[in-house]
Amino acid sequence: MELTFVENSCSLSRLPIHSRCMATAATEAPSPSAVPPATSKDAVINRIVDDISGLTLLQAADLVTLLKSRLNIQEIALPAAAAPAAAAPAAEEPVAKEQEKTIFNVKLESFAATAKPKIIKEIKSLVPNLTLIEAKKFVESLPKVVKENLSKEDAEKMQKVFEDLGAVVKLE
Repeated sequence: MELTFVENSCSLSRLPIHSRCMATAATEAPSPSAVPPATSKDAVINRIVDDISGLTLLQAADLVTLLKSRLNIQEIALPAAAAPAAAAPAAEEPVAKEQEKTIFNVKLESFAATAKPKIIKEIKSLVPNLTLIEAKKFVESLPKVVKENLSKEDAEKMQKVFEDLGAVVKLE
């Protein structure tokens, strides 16, 4: 086996190829004109920064892992889920809107066959300018909305009247 010696840029010693570090031209320190050197007044800090900047990526990853375990630093999940946090109040809004609903539509769903004449008369009295024939066609084409945009109180009154006559009414 033939050993070839290469000069290491980190030091001026000659090392065999199989034992040299994985330094490449891309990992060498940038030129001083590209990045201004940051220095500290503390010489110990400057030495540590110099030592860390000379590490390979694998060594730096090992250093981070070792520091986390030795200093008992826990992994912190970053708040990358900001959108779901904003969606949570949006999920509560429809519930609030249902509770705050003040305008209702009264929808006649069905009725007992014996109550048909009474329901036709009630529809005719509720809807102005409706003839008896039109009221009959209205009742026969159920389900239909009888009145729209009523207050809760008025809608409940109308619902009670129709239920007393034998009809099934739904408030929407």
